[in-house]
Amino acid sequence: MKTWHEIRGFPPAIRLLLVNQLGVNTGFYLLIPYLATHLGQDLGLSAAAVGIVLGVRNLSQQGLFILGGSAADRLGARGVIIAGCALRTVGFALFALGDGLAVLLAASVLSGLAGALFNPAVRAYLAREAGERRVEAFALFNVFATAGALLGPLLGSALLLVDFRVSALTAAALFALLTVAQALVLPAREAPPPTGASVMADWREVARDRRFLAFSLALVGMFTLENQLYLLLPHGARRATGWEGAAGILFLVGTLANLAFQVRITSALKSRGNRASWIGSGLLLMGLAFVPPMTAAGPVPVLLSALLLYLGVMVAQPFVMELVPEFGRPELTGTYFGAFYVVSGIAAAVGNAVVGRAMDTGREWLPWACCAALGTASAAAVGVLRRRGAVPAPVPAPVAVNA
Repeated sequence: MKTWHEIRGFPPAIRLLLVNQLGVNTGFYLLIPYLATHLGQDLGLSAAAVGIVLGVRNLSQQGLFILGGSAADRLGARGVIIAGCALRTVGFALFALGDGLAVLLAASVLSGLAGALFNPAVRAYLAREAGERRVEAFALFNVFATAGALLGPLLGSALLLVDFRVSALTAAALFALLTVAQALVLPAREAPPPTGASVMADWREVARDRRFLAFSLALVGMFTLENQLYLLLPHGARRATGWEGAAGILFLVGTLANLAFQVRITSALKSRGNRASWIGSGLLLMGLAFVPPMTAAGPVPVLLSALLLYLGVMVAQPFVMELVPEFGRPELTGTYFGAFYVVSGIAAAVGNAVVGRAMDTGREWLPWACCAALGTASAAAVGVLRRRGAVPAPVPAPVAVNA
């Protein structure tokens, strides 16, 4: 199988990062989708308190991505990855052991901060380690992340038959294993030499990079539409079938498609055409994915929608991840990834609010139309940036050597 052949072609450090992402997503989706129910039903917290706990976790992660990226640049990505996984171990364990609001808030802060640390650090390490095979590495990264996003809820559903605390402790144990594995196996890499500037100066440099900001904003459609795998598409599947488990079928089919075709698609597209063109094509596919349920009722249009959405992500995402570091200096790879994920978090939150409001109107076609329009607009925006030469061509990165 081509996917496994590609995996064997990478050094052990990248293989570990791929397994790490599988474990990270498995542990995350094993716990987080069921957290609100545990807080409200098992612990008896008010809806307001549940919202605060969940909001603190999200804010701690999305708002601090830039901090994690800067830490990876300044301190070295390996240590930040390990620290992030260790913090999430503690945070998830607190969710299992704590009943009071103060403990739950501490668990939310720690688990959110953990994600803010290791998400940009992992991508910065991967980008530097993969060298000229960066896009293939990110394609595999997407495969392992998607598999974890499917495996986590399945495992979580099974463990919930026992108790939520068992789920939380299992997730914590998984992150503890990842922490140990990274400490033992992940090679230390020397961080790029410091520039002498402060962290604030690094952030100002990124904030003044108009090409990068324009590119990030152009990808608002990708961030928002990806999130519809957890909002609009499950809602559409349940309405079309009358079955609560229909969303799981969408995830299963999409994950199998990702496992079978992600690496093949990326390998085929890499040697043909411009990277920005493929990003635009992927975004357009993501937008078109929402047309079938808008024009026809029933389960088949929703399934077709999910497959097209997964296909669009498979086309666009590896090239997006490949290009993010090319906007800035190599010394700021982590910072650029951190800033990119701050924008993505804000975009996803706003986009979900808009789609949710459209769903509340009762007009069945409206949320699908909003998503189709957003994907098309993002594709057009990337096309404008490409024609203006605002999207950098990827430059092969040197493979790191042992420190």
